[in-house]
Amino acid sequence: MAGSSATQFPAQKPAGSQAGRGRGRFYITTPIYYPNDRLHIGHTYTTVAADALARYHRLRGDETWFLTGTDEHGQKIERAARQAGKEPLEYIDPIVEATRQLWQRLHISYDDFIRTTEPRHEARVQQIFQRLYDQGDIYKGVYEGLYCTACEAYYTEAELLDGGRCPVHETPVERLQEESYFFRLSRYAEPLLEHIERHPGFIQPPSRRNEVVAFIRQGLQDLSVSRTSFRWGIPVPFDPDHVIYVWIDALANYITALGWPDGDLYRRFWPADVHLIGKDILRFHAIIWPALLMALGEPLPRCVYGHGWLLIDGGKIGKSRAGGQVIDPVQLIEKYGVDPVRYFLLREVPFGDDGSYSEEALVRRLNTDLANDLGNLAWRTTGMIQRFLDGRIPRPPAGASDGVLAAAARETAARVEQALDRFDLPAALQAIWDLIGRANKYIDEQAPWALRREGRQDRLEAVLYDVAETARVVGVLLSPFLVETPARLWTQLGLGPDYRPAGWQQGLEWGQLPAGARVVRDQPLFPRIELDEPAAREAGDGVTAALAGPAVAAAAGAEAGSPVAAAAGTKPTPQARKAAAAGPAGAGGGAAPAGQVTGQVTIEEFGRIELRTARVIHAEKHPRADRLLRLEVDLGGERRQIVAGIAAHYRPEELVGKTIVVVANLKPAVIRGVESQGMVLAAEDGQGLALLTTDRPIGEGSRIR
Repeated sequence: MAGSSATQFPAQKPAGSQAGRGRGRFYITTPIYYPNDRLHIGHTYTTVAADALARYHRLRGDETWFLTGTDEHGQKIERAARQAGKEPLEYIDPIVEATRQLWQRLHISYDDFIRTTEPRHEARVQQIFQRLYDQGDIYKGVYEGLYCTACEAYYTEAELLDGGRCPVHETPVERLQEESYFFRLSRYAEPLLEHIERHPGFIQPPSRRNEVVAFIRQGLQDLSVSRTSFRWGIPVPFDPDHVIYVWIDALANYITALGWPDGDLYRRFWPADVHLIGKDILRFHAIIWPALLMALGEPLPRCVYGHGWLLIDGGKIGKSRAGGQVIDPVQLIEKYGVDPVRYFLLREVPFGDDGSYSEEALVRRLNTDLANDLGNLAWRTTGMIQRFLDGRIPRPPAGASDGVLAAAARETAARVEQALDRFDLPAALQAIWDLIGRANKYIDEQAPWALRREGRQDRLEAVLYDVAETARVVGVLLSPFLVETPARLWTQLGLGPDYRPAGWQQGLEWGQLPAGARVVRDQPLFPRIELDEPAAREAGDGVTAALAGPAVAAAAGAEAGSPVAAAAGTKPTPQARKAAAAGPAGAGGGAAPAGQVTGQVTIEEFGRIELRTARVIHAEKHPRADRLLRLEVDLGGERRQIVAGIAAHYRPEELVGKTIVVVANLKPAVIRGVESQGMVLAAEDGQGLALLTTDRPIGEGSRIR
């Protein structure tokens, strides 16, 4: 079935060039989803990622077009509709509407939603098929092969799993033979290899490019592009006994939606900047689709990005996969909110690689990153402005700022831009969270409560302005990723509910927070979600217990009335677990709510607890628990090892050299295989955790009285 390699191709526009379009335009697509059932969290991942990239380019001022849609033809839908006693379009319309509603719930900002049953698409697909036939790129033949209905694809014996099962869906395949029209895919093997070699960014990440190159070099067979075994499809224009198969029908959506061949949108936006797809459909988009475009004489997309799968227990999430691993995104949104779901997908899954999904992991991300880090920054900042500056953003005195946070914000913006230019969304979010962590650490370093006590008003105002301005900039940086949180954050900073930056660069300019604006401190950005007992055990054996009251908590700069938590050391009794309201100091327990007395002790009982200062001389992650850190501390000539459930709040490198307060006479306990010889104390205000320290340098091992 192979064609001659000497065939002359139609003239082709320079693929991947700027020919025919100006600078500052960005066209991104998702796959069009097959509406045989409601979409799952894997589809949500792809679409949210594409949405974040589209939002970023709009903020940058690029003229942006974002396309998604549904692939509505094929035998699978025809069979499902027949089983339901409906016509195919009657069957799929409610599913398509549910898809639109899901994207609306997630604030997906697509510019067009293409359905392959629309007349605008069907007419252009027939035009494409006719042109390819007329120029000899499509011919008639007979096909026999092993066919998976769920994939709508043929496989070779070597590609199948044991028992003749589909490698994607793990279901049995059928042996089919039918008359078919074929596209001369083999004709384009060498041109494809040449294009990939000339354009190393065409297929990303590099591992996917290597996979495609290896597959092409094995030899390409001509491709069956019509079917007679079902009727639900677009008729071949010159042979109505055949319907056009998915390779041309579905893949062509990326240009038919733009009005190929001469529509205004097509002239403005093609070639696409990135087709964002799952790795399971990489060959279709990186081999078949480019070959079709070459045959049509059209430019190739600049990048085909094949991201990894979202896995549960090592298996792909999917509608058709054996085992039924399906996670309903609507239920997650209703339970946790839009932004936590978006954030988890964009942060947890390494872009380009496989990632693992669990609800426990989602909750940990919500608690650790959103509640403890971002939420704590906003809550602490607005709280100190309210207490120390009558609730108004200060006017920073000239020369009083040290410029540390302004420099960190500029560096972060550059890191975010570089990451997004290579489609690495987790790296962009990591850069933003590094800035959030730096701002939280800056508060601890500068100790505004001490500045106020010492009467250093200018420095106090400069510190609090810089921290608040950092929070405003964080809102701008988060705008491509989170759709509700930036506005809430800006409102808390006194900018009002209607504030929006004019654009990316303008929004990142330092010093835009207006002096005199009154902060709004109504409720935390993100409430903590408590894992159930099995989930908590899975997360790690962190421990907390209520120990002290507001006087000690204030020494760490926490809210007055915040409880003090013992961050690891021994497992609490079931009674203690029941009595303590969970907080973020450890993974499995918590401190009592602020202001609540959990029980009285005598002075003699309290005197049995030996509290001492200690200097952290080494810190590292616990080898068997993500939420625990292993600390080595100096207690004044005595070196101890302590396991602390504070990994959600502090990075190991932040702790080295820090003076902390520990329970020095606690009976040693083995926690996840590591002995802990003490307990670290921290204050918790409901939105974050702060280790207890002293308000002036003091010797290691000093007794707390």
